Amino acid sequence: MFTRLLVRALKTKNSFHYPFDSLQTVSIQYSPDSVFRIFTWQLVINENVIRQHGAIQMKTYDGSLKLYPLIDKSDVTTNVQDTIGNHFGWIGAIYYKIIVKRSSNQNYYTLLGFDENNIRSSRKIIEVLNFINGEPVFGGRYFSYEDDKIFKSAHSRYIMEYKKEAGPRLNYDKELDMIIVEHLVSESNEPAKKWTLIGDGDYEGFKWKNGKWVHVEKVFNLVTPDGQAPTPNPIRDPSGNLDENKLKGAEEEAKPPVKPKGKGDN
Repeated sequence: MFTRLLVRALKTKNSFHYPFDSLQTVSIQYSPDSVFRIFTWQLVINENVIRQHGAIQMKTYDGSLKLYPLIDKSDVTTNVQDTIGNHFGWIGAIYYKIIVKRSSNQNYYTLLGFDENNIRSSRKIIEVLNFINGEPVFGGRYFSYEDDKIFKSAHSRYIMEYKKEAGPRLNYDKELDMIIVEHLVSESNEPAKKWTLIGDGDYEGFKWKNGKWVHVEKVFNLVTPDGQAPTPNPIRDPSGNLDENKLKGAEEEAKPPVKPKGKGDN
């Protein structure tokens, strides 16, 4: 019902300029160049199955509706980190930031999103969107680890999966012109178990270079303008041991950037 009502409202001429700010459980993000906006929301099936829904509304010269529905295929995608797809094969997320970058005379839109995932873990996602022949394409070889000391394979999107109660940071820093990602550690020394991972107060990141997000291993080596490195509260002491008090605080401190309160429908 909600989806049908939303589409009906969007069919109103010049609806792109209507904010829909009364939709408290829907995230609406505009591209910085105002070419499109993205609606995303979630449907809670049960505590272990959460699906995202969404749509891309393009800005049109005559005010007519041009809409791409986003169909969440996360559950049936074998490797969500390495797929490239259109709006019918979307890896669902609630988007909270859009960054526009340019390369080879084309705009690339980087989407930062949140996914409640399941009962044990949540995820934050960096997704690159571009338009080919006017159609949206999600994912691609836009992530590089070429500057890292240890070789890492490239992938089509960056996915940070972590313990449900944790809230590691992943956001864009305008002054540094970087995506800042909090480093994760396992509180039980089992890094393969994603539901044990929490932020440790150390930071890595991604810097846009030559049409790719190039990984930066140690962001705290880059000093911010006020003279402070972005490492406010590391949970390891100088010897590398976990500080149990800070460990507990790290789990309680941060909340997901967008967490709709209600339940939608398809």
